[in-house]
Amino acid sequence: MPRTIRITRSHKLATAVLVAAGSVTAIAATGGQSDAQPAAAKTSIAAEKVAGVSTAKEAAAKKAAQETAAKKAAADAAAKKAAADRKAVAERKAAAEKAVADRKAEAKKAAEKARSEKQAANRSTERKAVAAPKQYKNNLDGWIRESLDIMKKKNIPGSYEGLHRNIMRESSGNPNAVNDWDINAQNGIPSKGLLQVIQPTFDAYHVNGTEKKLTDPVANITAAANYAADKYGSIDNVDSAY
Repeated sequence: MPRTIRITRSHKLATAVLVAAGSVTAIAATGGQSDAQPAAAKTSIAAEKVAGVSTAKEAAAKKAAQETAAKKAAADAAAKKAAADRKAVAERKAAAEKAVADRKAEAKKAAEKARSEKQAANRSTERKAVAAPKQYKNNLDGWIRESLDIMKKKNIPGSYEGLHRNIMRESSGNPNAVNDWDINAQNGIPSKGLLQVIQPTFDAYHVNGTEKKLTDPVANITAAANYAADKYGSIDNVDSAY
């Protein structure tokens, strides 16, 4: 026959304690699981925040690098443009200076050419003057003018009027006139020519550059003017036989 267990007051209390302990354990287990879930969620959120901050920083750094690169590119472009502008200005200045220099060189060349041509023309004129001496008419007017030019070179005084006046009195303008009646003729040295000069006087007062012929018109006038300058100061001062 089974043994009958008697449950006493003590047994009841022990049982109640065990039940309560089990409940507490179950509750503790349940509560711990509930607390673990929010912690994991918090960790995940924190990680996401860290990742977000890192991404934002990278984006900011990338943007800053792009802005720096853009600024550098703009600065390089500006520097390149400034260099190109300076080069263009220098080239324009050099071209302008070259144009001025070319104009000066052309002007100098033209001036030198003109000067050379002028000098050549002057030399040509001088050669022509030497090659073609002054021409005089072969008459009384021409003889007097040629004599006056020679007298001027030899510093022999006298004027056209003085020569012409004395010639007309002495020979009437005939270069071959001969006085065959005066004392000179009687002595064998007759006066001859435009100004009636005797041979000894002609020989003594002959002017170089003229013919050595007593009856040559120019030689006769010039020698007579030279004699009159020596004896009377000038042919202009002679008004009669001399």
